[in-house]
Amino acid sequence: MAMENGTESIEDDLDSSAMEAFDQSTLSMKQQTKGTVQDIWQRPTRRPLPNAGDVVLCFEIPLARILPTGSAASDGQAVSAAAAAGKKYVIYEVNVRKDGPGPDPYPTSVERRYTHFLKLYEGLRKDQPAQLQTVCFPKKVLMGNFTAELIGERSAAFECFLDHIVTVPSLRDSPHFLEFLQGDELRNACQLLDERRNELAVPLLENCFRLLNKIFLDKSKCVLLLLCRLVAACTTSPIPHPSAEQWAELALRRYEHVCDTELLVLYIPLLQTCLHLWWQRGRDRTLLEERLSEMGKKGIKVKGGPTLAQAIHALDPRAETI
Repeated sequence: MAMENGTESIEDDLDSSAMEAFDQSTLSMKQQTKGTVQDIWQRPTRRPLPNAGDVVLCFEIPLARILPTGSAASDGQAVSAAAAAGKKYVIYEVNVRKDGPGPDPYPTSVERRYTHFLKLYEGLRKDQPAQLQTVCFPKKVLMGNFTAELIGERSAAFECFLDHIVTVPSLRDSPHFLEFLQGDELRNACQLLDERRNELAVPLLENCFRLLNKIFLDKSKCVLLLLCRLVAACTTSPIPHPSAEQWAELALRRYEHVCDTELLVLYIPLLQTCLHLWWQRGRDRTLLEERLSEMGKKGIKVKGGPTLAQAIHALDPRAETI
């Protein structure tokens, strides 16, 4: 799917140390998973790059892992009842890229099972059957689930399925697709936040944000909501996360000229959060104070309101403590 040029690159907004910390945490999670791997299927070739001058959103499954009983997915969640009962299962690594003249230097990946794809397909088919008439979704099989041939066929079908979704606005913007992209990781991150384990929740939220930021517009609701949740996660610990300022600065820039009334309820709490963070870091707070003062003069309540986490929870209730 060809994408519009000029979208903001989140990777350019984070300094090299923040990117290195994120890469190390991601590598650590994958290394933990690889320790339990029995078999790995790999895609024989990469998907071709787009024509010169184009930027294309690309879904690719470069590999799949057959995990044995007792192993856990890399998002840290417990294994399913099927796995606990003695059944092996396949985890597909879904790579999301925005390729141009060269491959995306910052691809983002999530790991999904066949059941994730099936749930997405069935949800979309129930709501919008006409939009899926040309989609050939791989059926369940009773035998041969772990052959290289079947995994390869399913991987190719899943890539085509995701490619189709992002070319149809009504499918791309559906809650089913958003749940597929971030549901497991967001629930796990919120549980970690509830346990005050913010340092483990932040990498999950960072990966979710980078993924959504490749697929949706910079100021879309799901992107801004997740960005604000990330800022809250980075700033609610006694010691702010090392990347707190970079994410907070990005959130402030993204909120310039936002017109979505529902999302504007997050702006005052975001400004207050950034004001406190700037104070902690010894930064000049004049501009933030002027923005809050201007809003106060317009009759907007700028003091005594909800925290950023509370405002987020009001829009999208999750399990995290507010």
